[in-house]
Amino acid sequence: MGRVSRRVFATAALSALAATPRASAAPRDLSGAPGGPGRGGAATGEMRGMWVATVTNRDWPSRPGLGADRQRAELLAHLDAAVRAGLNTVVFQVRPTADALWPSPHEPWSQYLTGTQGRDPGWDPLGTAVEEAHARGLELHAWFNPYRVAMHADPARLAASHPARRNPGWVVPYGGRLYYNPGLPEVRAFVREAMLDAVRRYPVDAVHFDDYFYPYPVAGQTFDDDLAHDTHGGDFPDRAAWRRDNVDRLVRETAAGIREIRPGTRFGISPFGVWRNADVDARGSDTSAGVQTYDDLHADTRRWARENWIDYICPQLYWNIGFAAADYAKLLPWWAEVVRGSGTLLYAGEALYKAGDPAQPAAWRDPAELSRHLTLAARYPEARGHVFFAAREVTADPAGAMARVTADHYRRPARVPRHRDGP
Repeated sequence: MGRVSRRVFATAALSALAATPRASAAPRDLSGAPGGPGRGGAATGEMRGMWVATVTNRDWPSRPGLGADRQRAELLAHLDAAVRAGLNTVVFQVRPTADALWPSPHEPWSQYLTGTQGRDPGWDPLGTAVEEAHARGLELHAWFNPYRVAMHADPARLAASHPARRNPGWVVPYGGRLYYNPGLPEVRAFVREAMLDAVRRYPVDAVHFDDYFYPYPVAGQTFDDDLAHDTHGGDFPDRAAWRRDNVDRLVRETAAGIREIRPGTRFGISPFGVWRNADVDARGSDTSAGVQTYDDLHADTRRWARENWIDYICPQLYWNIGFAAADYAKLLPWWAEVVRGSGTLLYAGEALYKAGDPAQPAAWRDPAELSRHLTLAARYPEARGHVFFAAREVTADPAGAMARVTADHYRRPARVPRHRDGP
């Protein structure tokens, strides 16, 4: 997610031809006990959310190195903008690159705060965000990126205390970036513990993952997990099935940890909007995306939703109505069918950042495009709300698209997406 990720990959994935189908096998059943991973009570209300991206200072803070008072003021301004827009949820990125926006005992302070990874910013952004969001009647979903270590490929640039420097065997360079290797059980255990530390410390309303599991494919490059596969992949028919099982395990283990630490806290995932194309898999969507989460990111997002492994799924449906390769008007009903009867709630991820952008298809130059998305989604009872990317555009609204959504759909306050009856 973020300026670098979502814009580049959404465009590249859909301008390419559909990826060649790869040999695969269904991952082993790790679903455990029936029922969703979050609270037992039914969710209520409508999701009206926005993402606040901190990676590369996309939304907040506006630049690294600001003083604590300025950072805090900018954060509160985004929360206030969410209230003015009629929203009820903020999805706040608190672990953008294997670092932390809270005083974590496991990972260094994020460089996006002070400009230097590991330097204490002098305040607690996550703790403040939770307190101030709740004071405004907003839910606060803590957004984590599990495996991304750095937006560059030089381990020497990481803080000396960084776990990736202490454990170089955990790290795979790929596509000019550094990633933790999802195929190592010790990596999964570490990232799970690092993320769940925030759940222990703060009454967050949900844990949120974005679209990154295994990294998006880079032409001509190979994600080198040979040793991990040789050590741990023997029970699987091919590497793709093993990789999917690794991601499945992270999802299940995270859900179990949330239940144990803070019962009632929800768990949601916001994947790339295309699971598989129908020409590859009859269960897939009527799309021609060049990236498919099942095959390329090794994330079986459809299964997580259908089998109720997570509380909500928020696919990034970042395309306009009528877009040939991935039509919003086809994907929204496809996802509605996926969650039907599952207990997993469906929220639609919306590309507010595209509104008014002359580089986007002509439909995005109409400020009513996003409002039409909400009108269409209202026809599907499974669609329980929308999340907008991202806070910078909600706050500034340069094209007037958010104002149009608010005027057309959010005149009346919405109940928060669920009741708060947990600790």
